[in-house]
Amino acid sequence: MSMPQAGDIAPDFTVLTDTGDSLTLSALKGRPVVLYFYPKDDTSGCTVEACEFRDLFPQFDGQQAVILGVSPDPVKSHAKFKAKFELPFTLLADTEKEIAQAYDVWKEKSMYGKKYMGVERTTFVINAAGVVATVFQKVKPAGHAAEVQAAINAL
Repeated sequence: MSMPQAGDIAPDFTVLTDTGDSLTLSALKGRPVVLYFYPKDDTSGCTVEACEFRDLFPQFDGQQAVILGVSPDPVKSHAKFKAKFELPFTLLADTEKEIAQAYDVWKEKSMYGKKYMGVERTTFVINAAGVVATVFQKVKPAGHAAEVQAAINAL
């Protein structure tokens, strides 16, 4: 499985959200989608990234763009994270790592010399036709939401 690139149809999925409802990506056609993968709720980098998306949310909303944050955390964890930081967008509970694998962001990582599997911070901007427009790999959380905003503006 390789990572979807610009011009590829975005792999479809159905998954539970932070409210416990299910969401299907293809049902969002007609609106641009920001699909951002992050390793873990309520950790430093992931919080910075989520809060930047929160702060720029009115601009994304003005573009009719849907922001979806994806991590392997369960629904309950997402609900807490969302409430704690007042996140106005949807978090997806990819507990089986099916979405991370479909988008090829479930990678071997290493910390302090230990190897482990985890989510590589990656963002996909998907246009209203359901096609990947831009891929941001190995994302640095600070300043990322503004980069993504520029990509949405360029659609």
